[in-house]
Amino acid sequence: MTMHLELEEHYSERYDEASRLGSTVKGRLELARVQDLLNRYLPAPPAAVADIGGGPGVHAGWLKHRGYDVELLDPVERHVRQATEAGISAVQGDARELPWEDEEFDAAFVAGPMYHLREPEERQLALREAIRVTKLGGFVAVVAINRAANLIGSTLANTLIQRQAVVTDILRDGYSPRNDRMAHTTYHTVAQLRAELTHAGLRGVMIHGLTGPGGWLTVMIDAHYGDRPLPDTLQEPDPLRTALECARLADSFPEMVQSSSLLFGVGQRADL
Repeated sequence: MTMHLELEEHYSERYDEASRLGSTVKGRLELARVQDLLNRYLPAPPAAVADIGGGPGVHAGWLKHRGYDVELLDPVERHVRQATEAGISAVQGDARELPWEDEEFDAAFVAGPMYHLREPEERQLALREAIRVTKLGGFVAVVAINRAANLIGSTLANTLIQRQAVVTDILRDGYSPRNDRMAHTTYHTVAQLRAELTHAGLRGVMIHGLTGPGGWLTVMIDAHYGDRPLPDTLQEPDPLRTALECARLADSFPEMVQSSSLLFGVGQRADL
């Protein structure tokens, strides 16, 4: 089965990406932190932004509401349809061969391709395409998954024993063919992500902990409580507020990046 067919099956039959960022505490933290960091690096609206691998358009919708001129691309037909129905300009396509002109956008945001493209050469193609369509000096931002995320997350969820083979694969190789949680998923170390962005041609690369150490509080809540009422000790203050403040505080200390399950990398386009 090709990568696109696997993704189509995963996101059409097994997984509802449209609700993910609003239906869990971890998802709401991720959404808030993406907005934090995009606010820091994007030029003012009405700048043009490419949302590459943008799924059903949750981030694109927020950007459009703020006045940005957003174009979304995703390989999954369902996502493109959902984004279009939400009023977002969206096209089905491949991050490794973007349909846009050189320097068409003021900035680019690349999420899914960094963890759904298995081979480093494929990720380099996607990064260079994002850089190509971004104007000189514009920022290209990406999201990647920390290689340690499965180890810590499965420990907190008390599923490590069942998932130990998968976790070991990911820690060793950044990938597991036995991983049934996410289709075709690659996991990065901080150093690996920095090297890939730099090698693609971005300058001034910065790596942020997207969910930060506070993200593990949200993982624990989602794993053990779900829709059930939280105990008093987890209701006040709001755990989302606690996790968000933790992530923001940790952002001032680069050594804390390693503690985040999700990574946010960003750099500026230089001359190719």
